[in-house]
Amino acid sequence: MSNTVYKHIEITGTSSKGVDDAIQSAIARASETLRKMQWFEVVEIRGRIDNDKVAQWQVTLKIGFSLED
Repeated sequence: MSNTVYKHIEITGTSSKGVDDAIQSAIARASETLRKMQWFEVVEIRGRIDNDKVAQWQVTLKIGFSLED
């Protein structure tokens, strides 16, 4: 049995609906090009304001995936 080695990348998902939707969008998009994703960590939450209202949520994630043998 070998020890698993992970690599992580940082991406930012956006959504006009909310934080959860921004996270789901980021992970869904990453899954199109990454394999063996194992975990994520929210690094930063911020947003954009238009006309004194929240217009967009921006969530930066670290996504960890295991390296292939």
